[in-house]
Amino acid sequence: MAELLIDEILKNNPRAIARAITAVENGAPEAASLLKAIFPHSGKALIIGVTGSPGAGKSSLVDKLTLFYRNQNETVGIVAVDPSSPFSGGAILGDRIRMQSMSTDPGVFIRSMATRGYLGGLAAATADAVSILDAAGYNKIIIETVGVGQDEVDIVKTAQVSIVVLVPGMGDDIQTIKAGLMEIADVFVINKSDREGVERTEAELTAMLGLAERADGWRPQIVRTVATQNRGIDELASAIAKYCEFQRTHPQANERRKAIAEQRIIEILRQRLLSIALERAISDGQLREWAASVIAKERDPYSIVEEIIARLGL
Repeated sequence: MAELLIDEILKNNPRAIARAITAVENGAPEAASLLKAIFPHSGKALIIGVTGSPGAGKSSLVDKLTLFYRNQNETVGIVAVDPSSPFSGGAILGDRIRMQSMSTDPGVFIRSMATRGYLGGLAAATADAVSILDAAGYNKIIIETVGVGQDEVDIVKTAQVSIVVLVPGMGDDIQTIKAGLMEIADVFVINKSDREGVERTEAELTAMLGLAERADGWRPQIVRTVATQNRGIDELASAIAKYCEFQRTHPQANERRKAIAEQRIIEILRQRLLSIALERAISDGQLREWAASVIAKERDPYSIVEEIIARLGL
């Protein structure tokens, strides 16, 4: 059954792709073997991460960027990471209302994923979903993150090109410094650039970029867009292409990719060890009992973790 599913993914069957992403998102038993099988078929797509503060127009920008690539006869996979519903655990914005213009295009695959409490702006299974879309043959894969601000730097662990979206007049210049997004951006986009204050925002961004040089020598470009009017999208695509060319021609850019791969290994190891601990060392209801004992000050969380580790024989 798994072999048939893999064959269908490689044939770009949308149903098979959706089933595979659901399997890895839910931690199904067959997920690990499926990901191992498709890994040799991945590595061909360009993975673009889009992050920024809420209300910056990320979804509209992704919509128009997707339209641009479709006009170039390229296929696009979109992974939109949304906040989780506190009741169902599902993606609150799962209908992707602002991307409906692309939803009927057979060359576009859109998948919403809930964070399920995972910090960093990405769902835990985002990288796995990207691998599946990559193996399925999509030319461009765009990841749109939650938009919570300070926890979004994890995008660099998955994307080859990271785009940080700002808007004038919303204090984004200050928030950028706080969030550490200056360090992760390969391209800055000032969206809604028809608003007042765009010159000030761009000037401050330029000044901040002049304060420190990146280790790989790249100086992020600043692009003005008005996504709702489809303005500046060509310039954005050009800036993405320039950074990709820089990566190809500058060996030092590979150090960042190695660091991303290293972080991915650590992330998978962390998830696997946590799953093992939950399965083998903690019985049903015990976690809740321990939590109650911590609240009552009868036990501390550190000794509980030490007990779990001892039960695993580590």
